Amino acid sequence: MITVITTGALKGKKVGAMIKGIFKGSPPNSTEGSNRTLLVYQHCIPLCESGDLQADVAADIIGLLMLETHTLPGPSLAQLASLFVEAIKVGKMGSGKSLELFPTVLTALSACEALSYGKGELSGDEYKKQLINSLCSCRWDPQCVIHLTTMFRDVPLSSEELRFLVDKVLRMFTKLDLQEIPPLVYQLLLLSAKGCKKQVLDGIISYFKEQDVRQEEEQKHGESLDLEVQSIPQDQLRHVEGTAILHIVFAIRLDHELGREFLKSVKTSYGDLCPFSVALLLSVARIQRYEEQVFDLLKGAIVKSFKDEQLQQGSKFLQDLLPGHCSVAQMILDTVKNSVFGWDHVTQGLVHLGFFLMDTFGPKPGPFGKTTEGSSTIARTPAQQACKLGGQVLLQGFKMHEPIRGEILEQVLNRLVTKTASPVNHYLDLFSDIVVSAPMILLESSSKVTETFDHLSFLPLATVQGLLKAVQPLLKVSMSLKDALILVLRKAMFSSQLDGRKSAVTGFLLLLKNFKVLGSLVSSQCSQAISSSQIQVDVHSRYNSAANEAFCLEILSSLRRCLGQQADVRLMLYEGFYDVLRRNSQLASSIMQTLFSQLKRCYEPEQDLLPPVKLEPCITALGDQVYLQDPLAHLVSCTVHCLLWLQNMRRSANPNADDSDDEEEEEEEGYQSELQTILESMTRRMIKSELEDFELDKSAEFSMGSSVGVKNNIYAVLVMGVYEVLMEYNFIKANYSKSRFEELMELFIRYHKLSEILKEKSGKGRALSHKIPRSLLSLGFISTLLTVLFRDSTQSREEALSVLRSSGEFVRYAVSVAVQKIQQLEETGHTDGPDGQNTDRTFRFLCDMTSVLMWRYTNIPSVVEDAGRKEKRSSLSQLCLEGLLRIFTTCQQRYPDRMAQLLSTMDISEDNAEPDDGSVTEMNFFYIRQFQRALFTQLSGGEEEFNSKEAQLLVSILSVLSRQLKPSSQQFVQMITWVVKICKETSFEDSAFSKGLLSLLFNLHVLYKSPVSLLLELCQDIHSQLGDIDQDVEVEKQSHFAIVNMKTATTAALLVLSQVDRVLDEVDWLIARKKSQAASDKSGSVEATQTAGQQDPIEKAVTLQLGTLLTALNELVQTALLPGTCTITLLRELTRTYTILTTLVKYYIQVCASQHSALPARFEKLVKLSGSHLTPQCYSFITYAQSGEFSGGGADDKKKKKRNEVNTAASSKLLRETKAIPNLIFSIEQYEKYLITLSKKSKV
Repeated sequence: MITVITTGALKGKKVGAMIKGIFKGSPPNSTEGSNRTLLVYQHCIPLCESGDLQADVAADIIGLLMLETHTLPGPSLAQLASLFVEAIKVGKMGSGKSLELFPTVLTALSACEALSYGKGELSGDEYKKQLINSLCSCRWDPQCVIHLTTMFRDVPLSSEELRFLVDKVLRMFTKLDLQEIPPLVYQLLLLSAKGCKKQVLDGIISYFKEQDVRQEEEQKHGESLDLEVQSIPQDQLRHVEGTAILHIVFAIRLDHELGREFLKSVKTSYGDLCPFSVALLLSVARIQRYEEQVFDLLKGAIVKSFKDEQLQQGSKFLQDLLPGHCSVAQMILDTVKNSVFGWDHVTQGLVHLGFFLMDTFGPKPGPFGKTTEGSSTIARTPAQQACKLGGQVLLQGFKMHEPIRGEILEQVLNRLVTKTASPVNHYLDLFSDIVVSAPMILLESSSKVTETFDHLSFLPLATVQGLLKAVQPLLKVSMSLKDALILVLRKAMFSSQLDGRKSAVTGFLLLLKNFKVLGSLVSSQCSQAISSSQIQVDVHSRYNSAANEAFCLEILSSLRRCLGQQADVRLMLYEGFYDVLRRNSQLASSIMQTLFSQLKRCYEPEQDLLPPVKLEPCITALGDQVYLQDPLAHLVSCTVHCLLWLQNMRRSANPNADDSDDEEEEEEEGYQSELQTILESMTRRMIKSELEDFELDKSAEFSMGSSVGVKNNIYAVLVMGVYEVLMEYNFIKANYSKSRFEELMELFIRYHKLSEILKEKSGKGRALSHKIPRSLLSLGFISTLLTVLFRDSTQSREEALSVLRSSGEFVRYAVSVAVQKIQQLEETGHTDGPDGQNTDRTFRFLCDMTSVLMWRYTNIPSVVEDAGRKEKRSSLSQLCLEGLLRIFTTCQQRYPDRMAQLLSTMDISEDNAEPDDGSVTEMNFFYIRQFQRALFTQLSGGEEEFNSKEAQLLVSILSVLSRQLKPSSQQFVQMITWVVKICKETSFEDSAFSKGLLSLLFNLHVLYKSPVSLLLELCQDIHSQLGDIDQDVEVEKQSHFAIVNMKTATTAALLVLSQVDRVLDEVDWLIARKKSQAASDKSGSVEATQTAGQQDPIEKAVTLQLGTLLTALNELVQTALLPGTCTITLLRELTRTYTILTTLVKYYIQVCASQHSALPARFEKLVKLSGSHLTPQCYSFITYAQSGEFSGGGADDKKKKKRNEVNTAASSKLLRETKAIPNLIFSIEQYEKYLITLSKKSKV
């Protein structure tokens, strides 16, 4: 009979009918019949597995068998089931065809009453459980994992069995071939409909996480071991990951419970994110209902990651406790890299994420919609870092993915146009990066750029400047873009908005700079800095330089029209012409003529008339207001710089000038000499002119309230500007001749007189409402001037220079202008005047000035200057110091990677070797020692000799320089030891200085080790200085740090409290970290139980930190602090301490509940300490604070009493408003409440 069935099945004849017949003739109630049926089953199952049958025949047989299963009696079912289990054990279930039958058998089994099992009996249901258990416990053949998973979908399982099964399948992942993973993932997801969703997802994610890590390691070591075959080819892994992500997203679309589980598991464990799960999150974000949640999650994860990093970098205590953490930012960038392998479903999410980060964390508008000037180059806060990350994601995405380029570009440009109220620096940076990285791609979508041009005249000026700078490389290659831009700029010329016209001027000047006319002399500094390989198109081949010249001349004629417009517009032109000239010297004649004709309008040609300039044309009146119409001084300045530059170029171009040049040269020489005569005569006559010649009188009115005052002010500023420009011109022309320098001094005396009048007049109304107007001297000139004033020892120049050096006022003026320029550089990133925008040149000038100021400060003792002390103003040394401080901070902000270069130029004696790392630290430390010496000298004098301002500047400089030291270096340790020594020995009663010094101490200390012991000592000092709350208690006199005394104790207390806050931050962060770990351990495994003897290092550290803090606060709480901010801050910190203690208690409650281990002895000690040393003192401090009495020594004087009453009233009002006391009492009571709970739970 069996052979009949086999041959029939192989031939594919009507086997079905035959089997049907056999079943018909074997009634299940007779033993013989049921045996015959069983035989058919036992034969057919292996037959179907063997793979010799045609698919449809096999399916047919299985279908028939399924129908008949439920009629079989119990014992035969049991036999059948064991047949299946055996087959699986030996791995015979290759094709998984007949496995469809197994669930039916199992279902029928569980319906049976009783079955014999071993020696006794079991109910059908229990028998089924035993079967499943033995099935899941045996070894599976990798081939049939998928079939088995599919099969289990139809088997009714209890949740325990399901968990066991899922675990088994997940363990099999590693044994399978990569290609088989996606179908298995799909089956698992279908299986997860029964439950265990979190387990399934976590398993899949952690599998891919491991694969990624392995693949990365292999790539790292792959270079060294090239023999080894890669076990996982990268592209294959990425494709498999992509498919798996698609499967999961599809499952989440259908089963929202799965989606919720996924997001929940990500939320609870930020730390476990990996590139795969980030990609999965971004894909899930395409489902509408999860979109917001996903981006909030990612935002949270990114900010938390950056914040954690910041916390860890800022504290040695945390670095020692914890290993470095994984950065979410890096994962997101990895995801961008991985998504090249056809993960289109992820890229959309990436674009969205990039813009989401940039929008959320971009710079915010300041008050009144003002934007802060100059973007600082480095991202410091977590928000700035997140915004930068958004930019990186978009830039990388743009480079790698064809399809999303259009969208990224469109969105960036849209934001530039629409976000006019808030700063858009981050979008401008991104746009210019895109242009540089892929100019040719941008040209394909140039229509979008031209659309943006249409809005130019309505955009804020800063945006226009940024946008045009970014597009500039494209203009050279694309005619149509250039034409579109010119049209727009021409329209903007006549815009009704002032900003629109300014934008036009900016645009035209940029074009002039960048379209070279052939034959222009190229000065070494003006080579254009864009060297992107795609733009190496020969510009001249597209359109020749003759066209360029015509084009430039046409623009110049447009710009001439602007010279009739407002002062702001003219100012931009005057400031821009010099740069244009340097780039495009062929335009010299037309530019110089333009300037010349402007100058003539204000110049008095009659040689005998004083003054040489007419000021009337420079102002205009409107109603009763007077406005500046033409910034004359800037015009003269521009003319002077252009003239000097041209003469220099001519000189360097042809040192042996032949006279065989054409008439253009003649013409040029003509106006050059004419200009020179004008400037000479101006100098001569300006020296002769008195103030009255300019209608200025020292008793005239200069208040900004009336139109007369405003007019006088404008005149004064213009005249001072002209004096400055002429000083610079004459210095350069003088070539160190004594007589010319005397003329220069005459000019300065005039300038100084006028500036003194202005200072005095404006000082009357309000204190210092009027700053010195921005100096017109150029940065380069200032740097040269300082060098010759202080360091030039050439014999031949000695006599001439003594003229300048002998005037203390002049030297002082030079230094103060330098400080003003550096300040401007620090705030905005550039300075006025020529070369102000050129970062390299500016940096060079900075280096020169640094070395001069440093030399001046260290080599001339301030004792020499004491004569000038009687006047109320800072000494020269102090000005030099201020300059140095500003230079160092500027360098750290604007040129962070060039600090070493700056320091190495300061010491001129050394050869210009490239500084390496060791020598950089050495050099830095050399300067630190110089400043330490200076400070020490300050401190070693008596208190009346002590100059607080200068000492504060020195401390600031030291703190800036010490940031450059690596905390691991021995120099850093030396620095700390020195600061501690100074703090212990200095006892000056100067609170500002002590604040600076203590801040420096804390900032260094926290990078060296945890500051709690230091805080304890300081608190003891403060307590002994200010006395106890209870006046009868005599505090033992302790003085660890002499810097804490009666005058400075309150300042010190505030600083100490801010440090306490920092320590509490760290402790809070650690407890939160432990809590989340405990939560994830609880769900995962119970391996986390530890022996009571050894305590977890983090818990130990937390307990120790809090213990020392409590002791420190115990001192402060008993101190008679002055009412006001100090008291309130202390109350706040106490509240916070109790809140954190409560958190810690809650954590131990959680631990007790899950692990039943004894509480650590240290923690019990901490609780006892808080009960004995803090809570009672807190209550007595509260009473003290509320009573508001404090012993004013000798309060019998009526005046003192009155003042004390006023103070007390104010501070008690402050107390009431801030609700500090009720908050503190509440947090103490909360703490005690949870303590009771804990003691019940842990039975302590």
